Amino acid sequence: QVQLVESGGGSVQAGGSLRLSCAASGYTNRVSCMGWFRQAPGKEREGVAAIDSDGTTSYADSVKGRFTISKDNAKNTLYLQLNSLKPEDTAMYYCAADGDCYYSSWYSVVAFGYWGQGTQVTVSS
Repeated sequence: QVQLVESGGGSVQAGGSLRLSCAASGYTNRVSCMGWFRQAPGKEREGVAAIDSDGTTSYADSVKGRFTISKDNAKNTLYLQLNSLKPEDTAMYYCAADGDCYYSSWYSVVAFGYWGQGTQVTVSS
């Protein structure tokens, strides 16, 4: 099993920044791909960014140039740097991981089998 625990969420004003962290534990050798998703009330969970074992990244169009996904393999930790935040970014942010990286469908929730509990990001105007 792989356990994922997110942290770093909070409330910020538009234009502000946050850094989210996702600590992975358990059988982490199973993990080949990790990603961040977000879900606002009444909305479907959507892919934000993903990173594979080689460090190749993918981003949703809505966050390109503003968010950066990275990882520290030694610490088994995934990060998401959120800059230039907008009210539209308000959502619960979830960390996800899987043993395979589905490059053509990385943004789909079905591409990831392991999930964290989420951390709330609220951006005020």
